[in-house]
Amino acid sequence: MSVPKRSRETVSTVPRHRIAGSLAALSLAAGVLTACGGSGGVPTLTWYINPDSGGQAAVAAACTAASNGAYKITTQTLPQDANQQRVQLARRLAAHDSGIDLMSIDPPYTAELSNAGFLAPISDQEQQVLKDQSFKGATAAATWNGQIVAYPFWSNTQVLWYRKGFVAKNGPDMNKPVTWNQIITTASDNGGTVAVQANKYEGYVVWIHALISGAGGSIVVNADKGADATVDVNSPAGDDAAKVINELSHSKAAPPDLTIAQEGQAGSTFGSPSGAFIVNWTYIWHNYDSTAPDVAKDIGYAMYPETVEGKTSRPPYGGIGIGVSAYSSHIDDASEAAACIVKPENQGTNAELTGNMPASEAGYQDPKLKELYPPELLALFQKSLDAAAPRTVTPYWSDISGALQSTWHPPTAVNQNTPASSSTFIESVLQGKSLL
Repeated sequence: MSVPKRSRETVSTVPRHRIAGSLAALSLAAGVLTACGGSGGVPTLTWYINPDSGGQAAVAAACTAASNGAYKITTQTLPQDANQQRVQLARRLAAHDSGIDLMSIDPPYTAELSNAGFLAPISDQEQQVLKDQSFKGATAAATWNGQIVAYPFWSNTQVLWYRKGFVAKNGPDMNKPVTWNQIITTASDNGGTVAVQANKYEGYVVWIHALISGAGGSIVVNADKGADATVDVNSPAGDDAAKVINELSHSKAAPPDLTIAQEGQAGSTFGSPSGAFIVNWTYIWHNYDSTAPDVAKDIGYAMYPETVEGKTSRPPYGGIGIGVSAYSSHIDDASEAAACIVKPENQGTNAELTGNMPASEAGYQDPKLKELYPPELLALFQKSLDAAAPRTVTPYWSDISGALQSTWHPPTAVNQNTPASSSTFIESVLQGKSLL
């Protein structure tokens, strides 16, 4: 359930009892939480981070050193699942917990946390710095009510990865745009698999959103109307998305674990003897270096598949923005730390260690990235970011996403009726007439 804004400026028309109930539930769940920053000496800033392979910790250490003793940044790790990250942060912030100074925020939840008044404002001067250095998609995903409310840190995208040996033998021509139908048919006819993320979680919504966007549609329009936004899933684009999911899930190219596959399971399928194609994030390029070097040498890459032949694909947009808690005891220090964290050189360090690529063009100039990735792959990542379609920026994204998961999962049940029934249910949830 979405977290409402505390002031009278709420965009929503959701009934008062629903808003009050949301905050009460969050506060009760949070309990009594206390700050851990200390009351004297050098302030300790606690940064709640995504699980990764050390990139954020390295950046925290670099910014601690760069502060020349002004502050120290420590890290606490959030849950693996993006929605559980949202729940943990929202509960603690609803309880005005001053133990969070900085937080890594998944873009779909930025508007929700900002709309609730949980994020400290970013100065006009710093907003201009962020606009100047960041990709447009990164600032769009970090913007709510005309203001940048989170510091863009990394901008991730998905591309189509393929096994070069399989494609050399069976096609298609990867030097041209390919469609979902082409890769599904090719894999199905030749003993291969097409790996995707289709468990009942946010990653599946990422795929649905990319399919609809690639067909020229959107999940909601007029997002600024909050709960009264127009749900647009029941559309020709929604029909095209459902056709792709139905085709894959009923083909021989569907992995056995399709309905529970997240990024890790999809990666395992791609690395197996039946691996042929996968859509997944940028980290895949180095995913098999130590565990399956033969697979690593066999990886090719291309633009995300087209939903409809001839319509340019709209790859998923992912990433992380850094939020400063409105309840931090050290807002000024935390704001300076956030600005440091997202400096291009620190974006490059994080990308080197995690495979999560920078939110700025300058970050891509890191010499180590040029050693780790072929120039044409770095160019593909940036081209994909330019074409990517960020998920709708709205405080109600968690409701929309949950309703999509409820009506589009399992993928084996998706058919021509799914877009219409999905639209009806999303509208009902937004109006408070149905519960997830």
